[in-house]
Amino acid sequence: MAFELSEDQLKTAGNELKRYLPMSQQVYGFLVLRNRVRSDPVRVLVDRWPQFRVIMCKPHVEQKSDLFKDTVLFATDAAVLEEILSKSSVFDWSKYFCVGTSVSHTEIFKAVASAKGVPCKRVATCYLMTLEDVSRLPSVDSSGISISSLDESHIGLVNQTWKFGKDDVAVGLIRNMIANFPSCCVLDAERKPVSWILTYASCAIGMLYTLPEHRGKGYAKILVSSLAKRNHALGYPVYSFIEEENAVSYRLFANLGFTEDPSYREAWFRLNEFQMFQ
Repeated sequence: MAFELSEDQLKTAGNELKRYLPMSQQVYGFLVLRNRVRSDPVRVLVDRWPQFRVIMCKPHVEQKSDLFKDTVLFATDAAVLEEILSKSSVFDWSKYFCVGTSVSHTEIFKAVASAKGVPCKRVATCYLMTLEDVSRLPSVDSSGISISSLDESHIGLVNQTWKFGKDDVAVGLIRNMIANFPSCCVLDAERKPVSWILTYASCAIGMLYTLPEHRGKGYAKILVSSLAKRNHALGYPVYSFIEEENAVSYRLFANLGFTEDPSYREAWFRLNEFQMFQ
């Protein structure tokens, strides 16, 4: 029902996913990083090879905090996706897991979860906003501002301010992001971060946050622009997921030249959520 791809097959899969952009953006971005950066281990699974209809990137789970790392999934055939969810052993439905995929698969996840007696909750629905031409980013004045990258001493700060962080369950996810992928932050006079943005394992930029007492200074605009340029220079796709209700972030990214595909939304589903936070 599901086969793990080899290193050589991963490169071929990435090229195949380009055909389905922007819908395949999250899995494509995941493979771009996976093929270039050695970070926390991930299994890439397909229903068949080489003409796959379902592909997913599933993190290894060695400790409880690893459960918070999302599986990302792209499918061109809803029936095959439903069969994999229903009959394969890819997911352990007795434990917590979270999946990011097209919002069009909502009813499939709900139906399979219901049949298995497992609670299913859609925790976020997002616009996919892509920056097609980095050269068209508006000029941003960062003179007099100290810009750096986050390091592992900042994990706790990012975790406690992220809306999905709770206790220490997201620490493993954030540690992987800071240690292995590009980030940007604004430092105060004491060299402490007051505003920051990170790159997810899928290449999406996010977790943008500014401490309340430092808002209104244009830091978010500077950081989005800086990280977009850095990721583009590395050959990474430049995009972000913006929650539907987050009008402030939507305007920020739109004003910087990011555009959305109005026909597409990405959603995140939590299964067995009580198992994670009990």
